[in-house]
Amino acid sequence: MERHEDGRLGGRRQFTVQMALALLGGAAVTIGCGGGGSPSGPAPVPTPSDPGLGTVSDNHGHLASITAAQLAAGGALRLDIMGGGPHPHTVDLSADEVARIRNRERVEKNSSETTDSVLGTHAHIVWFN
Repeated sequence: MERHEDGRLGGRRQFTVQMALALLGGAAVTIGCGGGGSPSGPAPVPTPSDPGLGTVSDNHGHLASITAAQLAAGGALRLDIMGGGPHPHTVDLSADEVARIRNRERVEKNSSETTDSVLGTHAHIVWFN
């Protein structure tokens, strides 16, 4: 990965991968890097056609996605949101939260914390709908 002048990691390949995922998945993707779990402003709203796609704050390659089968089943889930990110995070959703996402209600969850050699200890906020 390239290091930007301001210290962020990224590059043309990461951008291309994120754009391809956005185009194929029909999702609004926030591209950016950062270490904290706080959003810099209001969260972008994923495309209404797919309630199972989440938006990740301070994203550096993570992908939060619930399959149609998982939404239909409606049980509790532990999502692996690593995606193309440099380290893992998980998001736990209760059965009630999965049902709310399926019904296109907004759900906001914190991810697990991870310690990364570049970004330090951090977590993300994930929004659905």
